[in-house]
Amino acid sequence: MVMFKRLANNIKGKHLKIVFPEANDKRVLGAAVRLRVDDLVEPILLGNVEEVKALAAQNSWNIDAFTIIDPETYAEYDAMVAAFVERRKGKATEEQARELLKDVSYFGTMLVYMGLADGLVSGAVHSTGDTVRPALQIIKTKPGISRTSGAFIMVPAESDGQKLVFADCAININPSAQELAEIAVESAHTAKIFDIEPRVAMLSFSTKGSAKAPEVDKVVEATKLAQELAPEVLIDGELQFDASYSEIVADQKAPGSEVAGHATVYIFPDLQSGNIGYKIAQRLGRYEAVGPILQGLNAPISDLSRGCVEEDVYKVAIITANQALAN
Repeated sequence: MVMFKRLANNIKGKHLKIVFPEANDKRVLGAAVRLRVDDLVEPILLGNVEEVKALAAQNSWNIDAFTIIDPETYAEYDAMVAAFVERRKGKATEEQARELLKDVSYFGTMLVYMGLADGLVSGAVHSTGDTVRPALQIIKTKPGISRTSGAFIMVPAESDGQKLVFADCAININPSAQELAEIAVESAHTAKIFDIEPRVAMLSFSTKGSAKAPEVDKVVEATKLAQELAPEVLIDGELQFDASYSEIVADQKAPGSEVAGHATVYIFPDLQSGNIGYKIAQRLGRYEAVGPILQGLNAPISDLSRGCVEEDVYKVAIITANQALAN
């Protein structure tokens, strides 16, 4: 895919370090080996050293030059414990920290926080909560961002089609107007990483007052807040999907809008509509849904699906490295 070739070229030879907490999984280790061979990232593998080496040997992979860390025997464990206690500011004792940091998700996230890695990719074995919880506690959200969110890059089957961003389709069930505005701004930043010029549509079942309801009011308020947060980005709403996507419908429903009919970033009003929307595009529109890409964190932490294959791990790591480059 052309998009991934460009993203790979962005990071090639830059020696960005990505942590893989699930290195004893064949899919993850296989992707890490490919990434290293292709000179795209420097993987940091977490797990029992002998187990990881045995898995590599079974598959004829040479990982002699890889960094492999076992949290149980990590030489700088005391320093990490102290840093964790300081970061949690009274919410974890030293004893609790020592126990938590035996968990590879917490340990890997601390490597990112301490500047020893640029990003983390997990979720092939662990749940979304296992990946996101340490990120929120340790990495935390960027200033002005109250919550992380999940975006999908929607890639059309036709090579000359327009890539789109859909958010939030993964995390926030019913975001407030403020949270929706933050998601819109972060999604615009994500679009730029993928060479998508952001034109942000705040979606609703109403276009410019065609319907009245509290749900519409939330989107109207979110649009105003997003425009204030990022006046340099084209953001408009409230817009129905057809008015956002079709120039013909836009001319009728939202004449004069710089976004309507030309939207590239679609912000759904709640998780229910976002999740349904991206899956309709994926199954009926035959778009490839790349993600979810976690947005709003101080450093990139990426969550895989437990049903992922090696290629998914490879691609998500490339995306994560690009996010690190853009931070």
